[in-house]
Amino acid sequence: MIGKLLKREEPRLEDIEAEEPKPMEGLDEMESNKMVKEKQEETLKSRSAVSPVIATVILVAVTITVAVAVAYWMSGIAGQYTAFEKVEIQTAICSGTETTGWTIVVQLKNSGTATSTITNIFINDVEVEYPTALPTAPEDNKITTSMLVATTTQILSGQTVPITVYIGAGYLELSSGTTTNLKFHSAGGMDYIRLVQLT
Repeated sequence: MIGKLLKREEPRLEDIEAEEPKPMEGLDEMESNKMVKEKQEETLKSRSAVSPVIATVILVAVTITVAVAVAYWMSGIAGQYTAFEKVEIQTAICSGTETTGWTIVVQLKNSGTATSTITNIFINDVEVEYPTALPTAPEDNKITTSMLVATTTQILSGQTVPITVYIGAGYLELSSGTTTNLKFHSAGGMDYIRLVQLT
């Protein structure tokens, strides 16, 4: 029914005005033309505009479309300003001895919504050395890591990344059973700390 209402062609004002007025019998030309004009005006007044139902449907559709667009836009902006980093040290497994040194394998998981970048690692508040090549074992009297020099470790949201810390034999007179303070510092200024007991 709505389709029929939309497809119905109404007479246009131009078409009506373009029609040659036909004089009516028994009247002079002026009166006849006046009556024809009055009939044309009545025809125009009697024309129906857009149905109120159709107008309501169009208005509701436009309103919903605008509301969805605004909501999508606002959610994007809110997501940008509410992103946060949160790194969890899931595990920190230590292996080795006093004579060979210790290897600590740490699993870091970013449970936040923003990417976290680890820039520094500390053992008992002393920064580790960042090697130029990936180490495979602890070096005497040194603390090193699998994070190479002049590099950082990025952890995407939801991602888990392993980082290895090597404590060499004889470093700061550490011994088996000693609890060390392992700290990871991020580019966002956050510190993530884990106490690890040497084996």
